[in-house]
Amino acid sequence: MAQAERAPSAPESAPAAKLTLLTLTAMVVGSMVGAGVFSLPRRFAQETGVAGALISWAIAGAGMLMLALVFQTLAVRRPDLDAGVYAYAKAGFGEYLGFFSAFGYWASACVGNVTYWVLIMSTIGAVVPALGEGDTVLAAALSSVGLWAFFLFIRRGVKEAAAINRIVTAAKLVPILFFIVLTLFYLDPGVFADNFAGADYAGSLFDQVRGTMLATVFVFLGVEGASVYSRHAKRREDVGRATVLGFLSVFAVFASVTIVSYGILPMSEIAELRQPSMAGVLEAAVGTWGNAFVSVGLIISVLGAYLAWTLMAAEVLFVAAKDEDMPRFLGRATAQDVPVPALVMTTVLSQIILIVTLFSDDAFNFALDLTSALSLIPFLLAAAFAVKVAVGDRRAGPTEAAGTATGRRRRQLAVAVPATLYTAFLIFAAGLRYVLISFILYAPATILFVMARREQGRRLFSPREYVILAVSVAGAVLGIVALAAGWVEL
Repeated sequence: MAQAERAPSAPESAPAAKLTLLTLTAMVVGSMVGAGVFSLPRRFAQETGVAGALISWAIAGAGMLMLALVFQTLAVRRPDLDAGVYAYAKAGFGEYLGFFSAFGYWASACVGNVTYWVLIMSTIGAVVPALGEGDTVLAAALSSVGLWAFFLFIRRGVKEAAAINRIVTAAKLVPILFFIVLTLFYLDPGVFADNFAGADYAGSLFDQVRGTMLATVFVFLGVEGASVYSRHAKRREDVGRATVLGFLSVFAVFASVTIVSYGILPMSEIAELRQPSMAGVLEAAVGTWGNAFVSVGLIISVLGAYLAWTLMAAEVLFVAAKDEDMPRFLGRATAQDVPVPALVMTTVLSQIILIVTLFSDDAFNFALDLTSALSLIPFLLAAAFAVKVAVGDRRAGPTEAAGTATGRRRRQLAVAVPATLYTAFLIFAAGLRYVLISFILYAPATILFVMARREQGRRLFSPREYVILAVSVAGAVLGIVALAAGWVEL
């Protein structure tokens, strides 16, 4: 139904819906448990064996835990900052890098949404061959219908959509946990042992671990979900608690799904399974009903994750517009607290990326890796801001002893520094291909930044911002040349 829209400057701005700890935790879990977990067996088997997988999850788990603790710490130390990832980058490194953080995080969510539809169509494609592996024209057309159907649903209200997400989160965990229990029961120790060191095609252990890093980033995207919704929380301290609770819950699930799969089939066979590969693994263990069971669970899981990610993406644009870092029209919300213009832009970018996947050799993996790569700059800036906050946090509070303040500062650095190093390593692991493609998206986005500055009658760029602009444009030009010359491929 049509609702009157209001600019953020209006005196009667829409009240923010208040979310409990349980709902915030469900938003974190719902954001992370989506398409990625169902693709883990094949994705890992293409790169590494059991040993490499264990090391990868140890690195990813420790690194992402540090990142989760960064968001928890910043939620407490800087309660004045809303929309998490974007706000931290802006506060720490200026408006232009803050804008890039907002855009990169938003774009990663939009690209990530495409993986959900590709995977749904690939799942149905096992029964309807015309859908292929989610990369046919028919699959794209049906996915487009789904994109806009969800747009109409979410437009009804954030509070209603968040409540439904909480229910879906509980429902989608059941088949995943069931998969883990069944595969443990059918696990063949001999097959597991043969897969331990990895197949001949896997390369060195370092290359094996590096090859899985983007996959682990993708499945953990959403760990920052509660911080994005900080303005909706009933209690500020619930933001950090929901982040850590959500992370620990899904880490155990993701690592288990990956490791137990190595005890069902040889690594080389898992690597050739159709996505969702989790369905193929369970079918090998219990028969064809296992495939159907996982496929139904996947559709529920993916639709729930799509809902959560679409909400988060629109929220980032909305808050950035309220802070005058995006054009004003993106800061309008309905009486139901829905930022409709931001929601429209989110759906439109997902639609564009969905069309682009038709030209990729592997639509699902392309969208998955690009999603991960786009999120790395926002994560790196947030972690670096936590270092900056800790370094500057030298003075004791009014009720603190000096030694207490020093100890707090050291604890903050013990979290923030490893988180920063981890995200920097992830950029290296992503490789030149996805860094260049990310620049192709980042550079044109500056148009939105210029629009916001013009609306405020301000100078378009400072000298420092001109340097950042030059670097982003140069990266985008190099990326376009690399694509045209065939140096990198979609």
